[in-house]
Amino acid sequence: MRHPEDYVEAVLACVEQVPPGRVTTYGSIAEAVGRFGPRRVGNVMAEHGGPVPWWRVVRADGTLPPSHQGEAVARYREEGTPTRSTGAGALRVELASAYWRPPDCSGGHRIG
Repeated sequence: MRHPEDYVEAVLACVEQVPPGRVTTYGSIAEAVGRFGPRRVGNVMAEHGGPVPWWRVVRADGTLPPSHQGEAVARYREEGTPTRSTGAGALRVELASAYWRPPDCSGGHRIG
């Protein structure tokens, strides 16, 4: 799916603001940037998110896609991000203490 360039830039700029040791959700980024939902943010991150701290964006329940578990867990440990075991051998971020709400990242207008 082709994303408007201004939307991609807004998503990446918003993700760059997430402080070390904190996380936000795909849905929170979507709200901060404009009308597209969390899946669109996930698509942007999958296609363009390599240069930004992608591990700081998680699902609404604090989990990551299985493909992110290895590197993200190492980053969480480096940054001191609060996590807990899911019981299935994976980690979940403790959103109650690690969640960061992004500011309005739409540049003053809703993108979409």
